[in-house]
Amino acid sequence: MQELDSRLDTLRHQAKNPPQAAELRELLASRAAVDGQARDLQVLVDDLTREQRKADADVEHVRARRVRDQQRLDSGAVGNPKDLERLQHELVSLDRRISDLEDEELDVMQRLEDTQRELDALRRQLTETDEQVTALSEARDKRLAEIDEEATRVGRDRSAAVAGMPADLLALYDRLREQKGGVGAALLRARRCEGCSLELNSGDLAVIAKQPSDEVVRCEECSRILVRTGESGI
Repeated sequence: MQELDSRLDTLRHQAKNPPQAAELRELLASRAAVDGQARDLQVLVDDLTREQRKADADVEHVRARRVRDQQRLDSGAVGNPKDLERLQHELVSLDRRISDLEDEELDVMQRLEDTQRELDALRRQLTETDEQVTALSEARDKRLAEIDEEATRVGRDRSAAVAGMPADLLALYDRLREQKGGVGAALLRARRCEGCSLELNSGDLAVIAKQPSDEVVRCEECSRILVRTGESGI
């Protein structure tokens, strides 16, 4: 009975604390942190994408204006020397403006590429973590199913054992189990109680040796029920 109850206690503990639980908690905590970083980077990517579209539009706008001015110059439509000079100066100014805008455009593109690369790396990390979480969850669920199956089997064995026990002995055993950390009965092996690990003195052993095999005897040190076998040393 005690072996069955101890095994059930062990199975309940394993069910509450499967071996994969700690690693799963660490993975999920790590995933939450990485996911937060990925969300922040996605916001930055969206901002840079809008910034790049604006930079592209600014460059195209100035280029279109320069094309129009160049066409006016090439057409010979501007005959006034002062107007011609102003137009030429404007073309030079537009060239500088285009160069500056293209530099800004390239800078935005580079920042966008770098940020997107970081985001892609985090997404790959999230995918790998999700695969690990799935594998661990499946292993945990499999182990829990095994524990449940064994607990059911041990529970049936316990019910069969209880059916053959006197009610007063079962009540005593259950009370001691509750008081003694789950161990109400212990083997007497080599003159030592395996419940409290203390060796019984000669007097106590002599008293126990005289008791009938079906008599309930208890450890004088810890009060647990003693289970006598051929290895008890009495």
